[in-house]
Amino acid sequence: MLPEVLAVKREELERWWGDLYQAEPAFQALRRLAKLSHVDLEFADGCFAPGPHSWTSGPDAFELEIGNTLVYSAALWERGDTLKRLKARWLPYYGEELRQERLAMVRRFCFNNLEHIPPYVERGLYFQAFNRLYDALREFLQALFIARRTYPIASDTWIPEQLVELLGLPELYRELPTLLEIRQFESQEIADRARELWRLVEAYT
Repeated sequence: MLPEVLAVKREELERWWGDLYQAEPAFQALRRLAKLSHVDLEFADGCFAPGPHSWTSGPDAFELEIGNTLVYSAALWERGDTLKRLKARWLPYYGEELRQERLAMVRRFCFNNLEHIPPYVERGLYFQAFNRLYDALREFLQALFIARRTYPIASDTWIPEQLVELLGLPELYRELPTLLEIRQFESQEIADRARELWRLVEAYT
């Protein structure tokens, strides 16, 4: 949807969707079908821009938004050439200068998370250390896709499908689950996993 149109119509469209979602029999049946069944309606104006990324935020959604809007979706109806122009601009991938900047930035934040883990473990801050490890793992996945000029689907779901089918890295996927396998939480294991992840970041990005 054009940015100027969405800016004016967004509230109206959200109200319309809310009313439809409550009243439509098909959606009522879906809600009865299984716990947590839900249909979300999201709006996109095509103004893709890198989001805020802080030392403790984990990855931003820049590549995810482009991929899920332009690559991993199907247009059911089009009016005008907006979608065509967006695809011409952002596909198969965004510009090389921005890609290099993004890759360097994500690696920097990933390594920062990993560097914090050993001192946290030494101080007994195991939950904080594990949180840093998980954020670093997600940033590694973000950097991995940027390095290979491929848009991801998600940062925490469909990981086997993305690594094996999209990137052709079955050997890497076999290593990833072990990074979160901690037998004794209050121990050096989280720091050990951080060193293993550091090795993978260096090897693959």
